[in-house]
Amino acid sequence: SPLFPSTTLFRSVRPDWHEPSDLLGYISRINGTRYITTDFFKFMMKALAAAVDSINNGKIIWKDMATVPPYWLCLDEMNLAPVEQYFADYLAILETRKWENGDFQSEPIIKSATLQLLIHREGTDTDRPYDVLIEEVLSGSNLKLELKDYFLAKGIPLPPNLIVAGTVNMDETTHGFSRKVIDRALTLDFQEFFPNDYDVFFNPKVHPVVLGFPTVSEINSPDELGNVLADPDGAKSIAFLKEVNNTLKSTPFELAYRALNELLLSIKCYAPADEEHLFAVWDDFLMQKVLPRIEGDADKLGCNGGEESEILAKLKNMIERNFNKINTSQGFM
Repeated sequence: SPLFPSTTLFRSVRPDWHEPSDLLGYISRINGTRYITTDFFKFMMKALAAAVDSINNGKIIWKDMATVPPYWLCLDEMNLAPVEQYFADYLAILETRKWENGDFQSEPIIKSATLQLLIHREGTDTDRPYDVLIEEVLSGSNLKLELKDYFLAKGIPLPPNLIVAGTVNMDETTHGFSRKVIDRALTLDFQEFFPNDYDVFFNPKVHPVVLGFPTVSEINSPDELGNVLADPDGAKSIAFLKEVNNTLKSTPFELAYRALNELLLSIKCYAPADEEHLFAVWDDFLMQKVLPRIEGDADKLGCNGGEESEILAKLKNMIERNFNKINTSQGFM
């Protein structure tokens, strides 16, 4: 990125990636014990150091997140290798992220027991592989010594400001995505929404927008949605998701509590002021979280002999019915 070259990393996925060590690194005992780092590991540590203010009594004190830049990792062609294999550890730790009263927590993505293996108890302090690792990945941080002790005691957590994006092409040379991956990601189809406009190639009319990251991970009470004028207690969105699930009933595509939490997080972040904008948030949710889950042959999709499957036809009718309600009530038609 020309805007923030130090806070972005472009990494090409290799077809031979089949385990988390391909992304996170690993301990090697060839020619002495050492940790083999990767570009992602170094970038993750850089993002973490940028977000830490201090270490107090064995606890990380984070900076004001409004002042912390997001660190963007782009995995190019991320489905050239099976995502569920090389990304397994990251996907698991994503489930443990939690924001509470401005404080961020996560389980360690690199456990302290792994780092303990890098200490040569029979050697001197100056030649310990752990010291070499910390010097390599945190050489520019003024909290290097404090973080070194913290990691050894509690492991390395996910940075709160790390955002992972990936490019995907679906063809016969790539791997498909399981619902485990789709459930933990937002799927964006750029072919439909961002057509190529060759006429503005030399004088682009759009420019990159600097994005931040939310500091909320779950909705635990209707009171947390008080800023959402169109749905202040989340009741409309809950009813909408129940209707989606009724449409998907008895199929493998029904949605669980994770989907409900992410829908409520969406309306909290976008804070739609009226039902038209609320429906737009629902529409994005359907495109990013629901439709990517629906795949399979004619039997699985319940095809009725026409161009559309029975499941997609029911979803379409349900969406049109809800949209017509909004149009009628607000006079858009």
